[in-house]
Amino acid sequence: MPSVDRSTLSSSTRAELVELGRRLYERALVRREDELITDPRGQPIGWLLDTRVPMLDGELFGEVGEVLSERLRQRGAQQVVGYGFGAHPLVCSVLSAEDGDTFKGGLVRDERKEHGRRRLVEGPVEPEEPVVMLDDIINSGRSASQALTLLRRAGFTVEGLLTLFNFTWSSGQDRIEAEGLWVDSLLDLNLRDGRTSGSDSA
Repeated sequence: MPSVDRSTLSSSTRAELVELGRRLYERALVRREDELITDPRGQPIGWLLDTRVPMLDGELFGEVGEVLSERLRQRGAQQVVGYGFGAHPLVCSVLSAEDGDTFKGGLVRDERKEHGRRRLVEGPVEPEEPVVMLDDIINSGRSASQALTLLRRAGFTVEGLLTLFNFTWSSGQDRIEAEGLWVDSLLDLNLRDGRTSGSDSA
């Protein structure tokens, strides 16, 4: 189950985040006994989190957007970008929040489009202003590192990474912080059997 370690939060806010995290976790959880699931090498795994399930359902979409936008405001962020299918709903949820008109959003491609505007980063975001990356889960940090490389190649300055879940048994947060970014996750997952788990955000 998710837990929160945010000493600056009030007890009521912490409780609300734990409850939101529990609902996200329960809706995103896919177990091996319910469906065949594998790791990137094709090996069976015990469970994974597919956050697209709750994030593409209006029941939680708006609520998550409000929480993310508040956290981004606290950081002074005005531009957010997402890389991969797991991140795209998060960007949209922030833009749909009550104060979403204070943000600009962008989506990062794997490769620059070869026709049309030939952009690597789609949307109204501007390289002259710093951006914050959004992602659903930070595990190994590989996906975030790829996004960071692409954004820097496109001339963007990236300040930080905000995620829904942090798999704390992995080294993803350290990997991204070593690049000079801050990393913030709404909820930490502290599960013993991390080796047989995964995410499905690609």
